[in-house]
Amino acid sequence: MSEEMPEEQKPRRRQARGERRIAQLLHAAANVFCAYGYTATSTNAIAREAHVSPGTLYQYFPNKEAIALELGGRLLHEMRAAHGQAFTPENLTLPLPELLDVVVDPMIEFNCANPVFLALMHGSEVPGRIAEEHDALHASLLTSVQDVIAHYAPALSAEARARIAGMTFAIFKGGLGLVLAAPEGAERDATVAELKTVLLRYLSPLTDGAVTTPPTR
Repeated sequence: MSEEMPEEQKPRRRQARGERRIAQLLHAAANVFCAYGYTATSTNAIAREAHVSPGTLYQYFPNKEAIALELGGRLLHEMRAAHGQAFTPENLTLPLPELLDVVVDPMIEFNCANPVFLALMHGSEVPGRIAEEHDALHASLLTSVQDVIAHYAPALSAEARARIAGMTFAIFKGGLGLVLAAPEGAERDATVAELKTVLLRYLSPLTDGAVTTPPTR
C-alpha cells in the first residue's frame, strides 16, 4: 500500500501544477496576441490555443487584461535583465564595434525569442500599466545610450547627446523590424550585421574617426 503524501507536500504540488498551467496560458496568449493583436484577442481564443476550457482559464485570470498584465510584466522584467547585461561599465571600455555586439545582440535575441513583446507593448489599447512601464523602460534605455555617447564624446552638449541617442534608438527600432521579418538563419544574421553597420557608421564620428571597420559578428 502506498504511503499517503505528507500534508506539507500537497500545497507545493498544487502550486507547481498551477504555475505550469499559468505558463501554458501565457504561452498561448503570446501566440494569439502575435497573430491577432491585443484588441482582437478574446479569452476564448486564448483558451482554445491553450487547449483548455474557458472555465479553466478563468480559474487563473479573470479577463484578458489580467493575462496581458502578467505576460507584459514578465516580458518587461526579462527586457530589463537584457538591458542590464548590455550596458555595464565594463562594456564601456570596449572599442565601438565590440560594444555594438554586446549591446545589440542581447536586444535582438530577446525580441526574436519574444515577438509578442512588440505586439503587446505597441498595441493601441493595451492596459495602461503596461504602457507606463514600457515608457519607463524606454526612457531608461535612452539614458543608457546617452551615457555611452557621453563616454565616447564627452565634449558634446546634453542636448546633442539626447538628440543623437534618440536617432540611434530610432535606427535600432527600424532595423529591428527588418530583423524580425527576415527568415531565421543566414538572412536574419545578415540583416543584423547590416543594422550594426548602419549604427557603426552613424556613431563612428563620435570617436574622431578611430573606428573604420564594421563589426564581424
